[in-house]
Amino acid sequence: FVIIGLGALVGFLSGMFGVGGGFLMTPLLIFLGVPPPVAVATGANLITASSVSGALAHFQRGGVDLKMGWILILGGAIGSFFGAEVFSFLKRLGQLDLAVSLIYVVFLGGIGSLMLIESLGALRRRRAGAPPPRRRRRHVGWRYALPLKMRFRKSRLYISALLPMGVGVLVGFLAAIMGVGGGFIMIPAMIYLIGMPTNVVVGTSLFQIIFVTAITTVLHAVHTQSVDILLSLVLLVGAVVGAQWGARFATRLQGAELRALLALLVIAVGIKMAWGLTISPGPLWRIDWVLP
Repeated sequence: FVIIGLGALVGFLSGMFGVGGGFLMTPLLIFLGVPPPVAVATGANLITASSVSGALAHFQRGGVDLKMGWILILGGAIGSFFGAEVFSFLKRLGQLDLAVSLIYVVFLGGIGSLMLIESLGALRRRRAGAPPPRRRRRHVGWRYALPLKMRFRKSRLYISALLPMGVGVLVGFLAAIMGVGGGFIMIPAMIYLIGMPTNVVVGTSLFQIIFVTAITTVLHAVHTQSVDILLSLVLLVGAVVGAQWGARFATRLQGAELRALLALLVIAVGIKMAWGLTISPGPLWRIDWVLP
């Protein structure tokens, strides 16, 4: 029942914030005693299913930019391949547990802090009745100087395809190493870097997460054999239902409120991971089996 509850929580976050939930599920599985390699690979498998449920709910509301999503998926597939190779290398060195924990602390702490500062500033301006900051003129800046421009009508953008593809490569790489869908990085990148409107960010993020984590799961199953099928199935029972409720609840909150809640959650998980790296471990026990 604990595992089913964890799946429901991650599914709810997936539908509400547009994140796969791996940034929360993988640490929670590690806290419960699941080995990090298994937690990473199994978390990616869970995220695939929960993202399907959440993406369908947003697609029905017209909140998915399919063209942008396919570009992100192409980059994510490339990043997942390289990430799986690095994952296997770290596992052979015996440094995988430490590497995964350190990467979580750095990314969760940094990105969560930046999101919290921005979202709290937006909330203060709204309560004070101040006008929103003026947007920069469209089609001006380095992002519009890149080649291979494409028109994304759903997002009302005309930018280079290299920008979302590069974001996809980074997210795919992290998905393979950290067992995450990359939504906690993808959402800020889509809003602040690519410049997508908030109403299509969540659904598009979930759409690309489906394919990136599916590729990551297959790569882990082939290269590291770390996917626990039974654990995944139990988690899925709650995740699929939770994603639907999360997508419904997301429509009741403003964009700044959603970003603030997500930032607080990201920072809390990062603090927990950092605490686990700094405290002294309990008594260590070792059992050696001597074969006759």
